[in-house]
Parts: sequence; structure tokens; C-alpha cells
Amino acid sequence: MSETEETAKKPAQRRTGRRPGGADTRGAVLEAARSEFAARGYERSSMRGIARVAGVDAALLHHYFGSKEQLFLAALDFPIEPGQVVQLVLSGEPSERGERLARFVLALWEQPEVLDRLLAVLRTAVGSEQIAQVLREFMVGELIVRLAAELGGDQAELRAELVLSQIIGLAVARYVIRAEPIASATADELVPFLGATLQGYLGN
Repeated sequence: MSETEETAKKPAQRRTGRRPGGADTRGAVLEAARSEFAARGYERSSMRGIARVAGVDAALLHHYFGSKEQLFLAALDFPIEPGQVVQLVLSGEPSERGERLARFVLALWEQPEVLDRLLAVLRTAVGSEQIAQVLREFMVGELIVRLAAELGGDQAELRAELVLSQIIGLAVARYVIRAEPIASATADELVPFLGATLQGYLGN
């Protein structure tokens, strides 16, 4: 058998090393970014560290996203459109708005991938005023103003912001500080209390 024939019969060697750019690379980077931001927060996460977790060269991250801030915003990948939240609040009986929203929020947090995004947002916003400002602008423009316009009545925008503050406060107590018994309470145990408070802001 000739040397050429022997070479042809040898199995192709598997290439090792970092993942090249490709169709699945961006998804892998975003998944790694969510994991790192959730675990470390924005300031302690680095493009190099995220690249290492994703198995790619750090230059690819700069190529796809430009900066760590832009990567963070892409990694947030909000699981629901603000308009859907407004629609949820306003659909059905007005007297049940608070309970509907409470059940929706608590059920959403039970999904691990959503909870990772939530923790990344909370920890990063606390540690970075720049990111906190970006998030404020997003939440006010896309959620608060729209919800307030639909609610109407006295101090509608303030009431809408109080709804958001109640939800964020519960998230911090339950998942960041892990205050007991809030951290261990079931969604069914929390819904009546959270729902009643939200209903007070949303109106009957």
C-alpha cells in the first residue's frame, strides 16, 4: 500500500482549541455572558473571562458586540416584551390585576434561565451607575410610561413605578439577600400578599 493510500485511510484528526466564528458562536457567547454576569456582576466580569467560558477568542466578542456594555445589553434578552406586561395587567377583571401580575412574575422567576438574567440585571445595576441608567431609561420608556397611560387616574406614573419597585424589592429579598422566610416561601404563599400590595397601586 502506498504512502498516499495509507494517509487517505487514516481518520481525520479532530481540531482542538478555541471555537471559530460560526452560526452558533454568538449564542454560545451570550449564554456564557449571562452565566458570568449572574455569578460575578457587571464590574467583575470581563470580556476575556466570558470568552474563556464560551471557548472563543476574546477578539470575537469585540467583533460581535464592540464593548462589554453592549454585550451585557444583548445578554439580558428580556424574556417578555413590556407591552405584554401592560396587556396582562389590563386584561380580565380590574379587581384581579394585582394577583394576575404577582402570579405571572413569580412563575417567570421559577424558570432558571430567566432567574439568571434577573440576577445579572440586579447585581450589575447596583454596581454600575452607567448600566443602572440604561436600565432606568428602558424601564421608564418601555414599561412605566405605557402602563401609566393605560391606568390613568391620579399619579398614575408614580403608581406604576411603585409596582416596579415592589417587584424588584421582592426579587432582591428572595434571590439576592435570601431573607427568610421569603426565600423559602412558595409562590402560592407569596401571591396573596404581593397581589394585594400591587392591587393597591394598580387600582380597582
